[in-house]
Amino acid sequence: MEAVTVGSGLCCPTKTARFKKRPPKICVNLNLGDKLMIQCMSHISIYVLDQESAYDFYVNKLGLEVRTDAKMENGFRWLTVGPKGQPELEIALMPSTPGPMIDEPTSEMLRALIRKGALGAGVFETADCQKTYEELSAKGVDFRYPPKEQFYGIETLMKDDSGNWFSLTQRKDH
Repeated sequence: MEAVTVGSGLCCPTKTARFKKRPPKICVNLNLGDKLMIQCMSHISIYVLDQESAYDFYVNKLGLEVRTDAKMENGFRWLTVGPKGQPELEIALMPSTPGPMIDEPTSEMLRALIRKGALGAGVFETADCQKTYEELSAKGVDFRYPPKEQFYGIETLMKDDSGNWFSLTQRKDH
């Protein structure tokens, strides 16, 4: 992958989302002298039970946008989504079925953990946790409890259609 330095930031190559061009991703340039540091996290993976169902959940319920939806030559579907206000991050919705990196016994264990709700996938931030909770609840999103005050802000826990848990957090003003 080729990186191009622009001003004080590092641009990753432009990617396509459904074959449409997007603006380049910008990460903070952490080049300290002769040592090139890690620039940013651009992709994370969430294992899902069914990619088509996950597509519907993340795009139509959560309102994330599709960044890439492409089939590779071997039939593997590379499906990424991300928050509209965070173009530099792509969430890969990875199949938990057996394949080149996961054998059948590992796939069965992974799928059991996902179904059990044993995996926490991360934190989604929102400006209004109560309002987002109400909107997503109306769309059928499963929450563990209503938003409540925490030392870091207002939070609730929600799970995706596969069973992965996320914190939905409104940061406390400092």
